[in-house]
Amino acid sequence: MKAMVLRRLQSLADNQSPLELVELPRPVPADNEVLVQVSVCGVCHTELDEIEGRTPPPHLPIVLGHQVVGIVGEVGHAVSRFRVGERVGVAWIYFACGRCEFCSAGNENLCQEFKATGRDANGGYAEFLTVPADFIYPIPTGFSDVEAAPLLCAGAIGYRSLRLAGLKDGQNLGLMGFGASAHLVLKMVRYLLPRSNVFVFARSESEQQFARELGAIWAGDTFAVSPEKLHGIIDTTPVWTPVVEGLKNLERGGRLVINAIRKENGDKRVLLQLDYSTHLWMEKEIKSVANVARGDVKEFLQIAARIPLKPTVEEFRLEDANRALLEIKDRKVRGAKVLRLG
Repeated sequence: MKAMVLRRLQSLADNQSPLELVELPRPVPADNEVLVQVSVCGVCHTELDEIEGRTPPPHLPIVLGHQVVGIVGEVGHAVSRFRVGERVGVAWIYFACGRCEFCSAGNENLCQEFKATGRDANGGYAEFLTVPADFIYPIPTGFSDVEAAPLLCAGAIGYRSLRLAGLKDGQNLGLMGFGASAHLVLKMVRYLLPRSNVFVFARSESEQQFARELGAIWAGDTFAVSPEKLHGIIDTTPVWTPVVEGLKNLERGGRLVINAIRKENGDKRVLLQLDYSTHLWMEKEIKSVANVARGDVKEFLQIAARIPLKPTVEEFRLEDANRALLEIKDRKVRGAKVLRLG
């Protein structure tokens, strides 16, 4: 099968083609696994973090990709929930123990044995992958494969971030950055919290305009002061500056949720510029989001189908995965990017 493989960690500044197109043996599912024939796979900023060494190190060589939609091609002997030919999705969560206190509480994303698709096991930048049957999801019929792929990570992690923000209908939400996840959060808020206004902070005028087109009541630069205080903020950027700037706009008792698996180290000195009275006084909070649990994916797919929530998507061939990643690195983003394999 064709696959794009990462053999070593590296900076995209030094090598703009870190993934190599190769032929690999088609994997064989274990008794509790499903073989998925990949149709499409979303491209995520997390893949940049993996390539450049900001996540826990992947098991090299590795096939990246964790927003996978495809068809069940084969099932293991112990699998009864899925049939050959059924359309399914694969998300970031590849495995959790199911026994610990976190799994028992529905927070499998915090499990000590958590494994990630495309980091701890080969992912969807390939024509086939195998996945434990308990960690795949039926795809609602109202979505095409391309529309469904970003829902499995950008959408699901955005949904978890919105829940953790604790926002009530009618309260203001701020979005720091406006890429794949944030544009889905904005669409979600318009359905789930119809009386709430969304304020978007983005570096480029094109992203700001895109946010207004999707319903943001206001959009401005990262360093701008919002016209109203924000009861919750979700930061989807890979850097620290928007966190510090966002806290200035946070209402008393508000919460800023960081939706990022890692922050780049280039501006970590910004942390030293936190001023207690300006940024944290009056019971403001900062909370991180760690991955997603299966419940997040299942709940979100149901909500997305009801809305229906259709992401804005740019398509690429599998062979062009490096170009898609580089565009994300260079902030050339309008919605989500998806690789088409089938």
